[in-house]
Amino acid sequence: MSLVVDASITIAWLFQEQRSEGARSVLRRVIAEDANVPSIWQLEVANVLRTSVRRGHCAEAYASRCLIRLSRLRIMVDSETDSQAWGVTRDLSRTHNLTVYDAAYLELAVRLQIPIASLDRALVNAARASGIEAIGL
Repeated sequence: MSLVVDASITIAWLFQEQRSEGARSVLRRVIAEDANVPSIWQLEVANVLRTSVRRGHCAEAYASRCLIRLSRLRIMVDSETDSQAWGVTRDLSRTHNLTVYDAAYLELAVRLQIPIASLDRALVNAARASGIEAIGL
């Protein structure tokens, strides 16, 4: 069964200080099955890596290698994220007091009726309140 992964869990795969057994378990599941992400995922991951380079937490070459490794995973980028933004996603944001960005992950999980993996406690709680299995670490 597929799942939705958010940027927080993705970044935990890339940086040792954030890596946990739970994050590794989600990565193994993505490798064995696949994952789904809203279209903002690529921007969020790229932004975290860019910020990490600017702050001296990693080199540009490492950030580039991370993006190459991520591109090799079977992660399907959702094509309907934008069309949901001003409706269902915004409603989920208000209902669960989430950023609209985080609500985009929840909207995708709800629409596809698949679990979500995140390190964001508010997102995990919102998913569970919405009847979605949440893998929170």
